Amino acid sequence: MLNDPRLILIGSGGRNSGKTYLAVKLISRYAKQGVYALKVTGVEALGLRCARGGEGCGACRLEQDYVLSRETDAASPKDTSLMLAAGAGEVWWLRSLRGVMEKAYLDFSARIPPGALVIAESNSLRHFVQPALFIMLTDPAAPQKKSAAEVAAYADFDVTPPLDDTALAEIINRVPVLDFCT
Repeated sequence: MLNDPRLILIGSGGRNSGKTYLAVKLISRYAKQGVYALKVTGVEALGLRCARGGEGCGACRLEQDYVLSRETDAASPKDTSLMLAAGAGEVWWLRSLRGVMEKAYLDFSARIPPGALVIAESNSLRHFVQPALFIMLTDPAAPQKKSAAEVAAYADFDVTPPLDDTALAEIINRVPVLDFCT
């Protein structure tokens, strides 16, 4: 397992739980220190259709082991665009087969400065990387995704959405000292 002391990882039990909202708040807070963002989508196998049924958005359909895409449009409503607009130096979207996610993360890491804070959204990445802080957003009233259940025990702390100012302040106070940021 990789150890990345510059990584703050945000996971969640389900969709629309506040991962991007939290990521944007943290990016805005640390933008001046140099922060990079990563959104990770884990995929089970090459060429699959959407797990939710139908054609889906195409995120789950891979023709190679992984795809790493840099976001350049800060005006779009996409999660990666919101992260870029919040002040991240660069934002990347990693779509990866779970079996090569560690290799794919190393590829991402090689593209950013060694002293940069990284804020990432993913449950699956926690299987392969030990972050400085792993925050899990959990709604006890909602069904939990399998990927969340597999890594929930590794969370440094759980937060129950919605994220209000008190919860955000608690999270920010738990962020490790950013002595690796310049």
